[in-house]
Amino acid sequence: MQNRSHAVMSQRVEPVESLDDFPTPPWATRALLEHVISEASDASQSCLEPACNRGFMAEPLKEYFNSVTASDIADYGYGETRDFLTQAYQANSFDWVITNPPFKFAEDFVHEGLRVARVGVAMLARTVFLESVGRYDRLFKLTPPSIFAQFTERVPMFKGRLDAKGSTATGYAWFVWIKGCNQAPRLAWVPPCRKRLERPEDYQSESSIGRQAA
Repeated sequence: MQNRSHAVMSQRVEPVESLDDFPTPPWATRALLEHVISEASDASQSCLEPACNRGFMAEPLKEYFNSVTASDIADYGYGETRDFLTQAYQANSFDWVITNPPFKFAEDFVHEGLRVARVGVAMLARTVFLESVGRYDRLFKLTPPSIFAQFTERVPMFKGRLDAKGSTATGYAWFVWIKGCNQAPRLAWVPPCRKRLERPEDYQSESSIGRQAA
């Protein structure tokens, strides 16, 4: 009999033509700044979020960066409508590029992010992004991440919405590239932190987020 539990059925699998509309729970972004790059980031720095969706990652980034620029290929009512891969930003124009990229374009987002960022790039992706011979040859062999930070808790993501009570069978990790870092990649874990970093207002309506960002 097919296993149709909510956790299994919530795995992030999208058709090729999809915009990959899976908003990021804000606590997962705070976890990056609190537990993964707290020493590398600086409150005076700038950040670009080039797949901003409805702003659920850009808003918590504003808690840590001096300025945050948000854009997305689709108009979700938040940020600038701009294709990160074809409408190029200037090289070294932001300190950090941080985003949850469309999985099918994640490699391209890494390469473009490294061109645009002065300090570093952080990509939230499924743990399985670490796999595949092709990805190793195209990306990891020549440009390995500085830090691979695996979430110890699951990060529930759902098509078109946030869900404070949802569950998932999909594991996620932060892949971080720090420019100029010549050390071997560092394996890290994001400790249990959802309870501490999650806030009730994180799950406010999308229209409220749009008004806040306007």
